[in-house]
Amino acid sequence: MAEYLLLIIAYPPSARERQTVRTQKQRHDRLSAGKTESEEMTMSLADHVFISMCKDVLENGTSTEGEKVRPVWEDGTAAYTIKKFGVVNRYDLRKEFPALTLRKTALKSAFDEILWIWQRKSNNIHDLHSHIWDSWADETGSIGKAYGYQMSVKHEYKEGMMDQVDRVLYDLKNNPYSRRIMTNIYVHQDLHEMHLYPCAYSVTFNVTKEPGCEKLTLNAILNQRSQDILAANNWNVCQYALLVHMFAQSCGMQAGELVHVIADCHIYDRHVPVIQELIQRPVYPAPTVYLNPEVRDFYQFTVDDLVVENYQAGPQVKNIPIAI
Repeated sequence: MAEYLLLIIAYPPSARERQTVRTQKQRHDRLSAGKTESEEMTMSLADHVFISMCKDVLENGTSTEGEKVRPVWEDGTAAYTIKKFGVVNRYDLRKEFPALTLRKTALKSAFDEILWIWQRKSNNIHDLHSHIWDSWADETGSIGKAYGYQMSVKHEYKEGMMDQVDRVLYDLKNNPYSRRIMTNIYVHQDLHEMHLYPCAYSVTFNVTKEPGCEKLTLNAILNQRSQDILAANNWNVCQYALLVHMFAQSCGMQAGELVHVIADCHIYDRHVPVIQELIQRPVYPAPTVYLNPEVRDFYQFTVDDLVVENYQAGPQVKNIPIAI
């Protein structure tokens, strides 16, 4: 009896089939997040990133409950977290400004703090127009050798003595394709004199030439060792998006991508119900945000040069407990 061998050949899915699967998955993800398709169409990219990140941490993160942790609540209770390691978020600043609409981010105050660190290079809260750092300041207002202090320290280079900010400006203007344009304020020899170790500690800048574009594009990677999602995530994203815009405008470039790398991305135990409510809120299109185009000097920007238009957002979350 003749034996026959039946060969079944499986062809890879076509591009159309792959797109159908992706579309079905995206629709499933939207519905799982409680968002309708119309909301997805009007959702800012920052909202999408934030909601996805929060869901991932809540569903797939690990808990520190019962472990030895440093942070405590104001009542002295240990502040535990649900955390994810190595979260990476990307924001294309050419498409929109990455401000949340789930709730409003105080962009003027966020900009003032980034000016305090990078432009005024200060470590004293009396030079800051908010009370964010009050818990870490001593009786003189100093936060020690942290943040702005490190930006003010001059270092010796072949081209002369410069601090880190001036070094970035020098390289962007004179050697934009350098792969060495970066800052680092996590200085081990000074950690014992810092009232809080830097959370956002390093920025690497990278310049690209986009086809058909006259201006060079400035991109940046923000490295952060730790982040409290509810209290600081979009605050930091908006700050460093504005910083990229400042450097780009000062050097005749356009702002490109901001890549945010978070080593320990966490939600505190007392923040969980707040986050769960927040990510179910309605969403809106991203606001229009830009800097006064007449300012071309990095050191001449002020908070008044920040223009925010059409910023529609949900109600503010008040009285957020902060672990210290």
